[in-house]
Amino acid sequence: MSADEKVAKDLVETLKDGQNGFASAAEKLRDSNSPDAAATLERLSEQRAGFARDIVAMGFAYGDDVDESGSVAAAVHRGWISLKDTLTGDDASGVLGAAVTGEDHAVSEYEKALAEDDLSDGFRATIQQQHAAIVTARDEVKALQHLT
Repeated sequence: MSADEKVAKDLVETLKDGQNGFASAAEKLRDSNSPDAAATLERLSEQRAGFARDIVAMGFAYGDDVDESGSVAAAVHRGWISLKDTLTGDDASGVLGAAVTGEDHAVSEYEKALAEDDLSDGFRATIQQQHAAIVTARDEVKALQHLT
């Protein structure tokens, strides 16, 4: 398995977690006093879906199948796992705090990916662009949390 393929599989799992986590958080906040936050989280969920599609498409172009879901490592170490407990309550700040935790995990996964020496140049460039967008998203969610 190439370095690109291994990193891509890990990142696709992280992105799927983020997509689902943001969608769940947005649904929770939609009926609260934070409809603007819900709209932001929906947008970020869609962003993660697009990032995952981009990585999967790159993998297919190289003959790699990176769209496998449910790897054991990913199931054990989900960045959005804390969101489950928080979503049972109605506290917007708590929901956004869990989203920040998920984003911290996503940033960490991207930094780990970028530390890989053997990535192809094209894949590295895509990962760098996505990393920058995820850092921006994390900061945006942190700002929303402070407003609630």
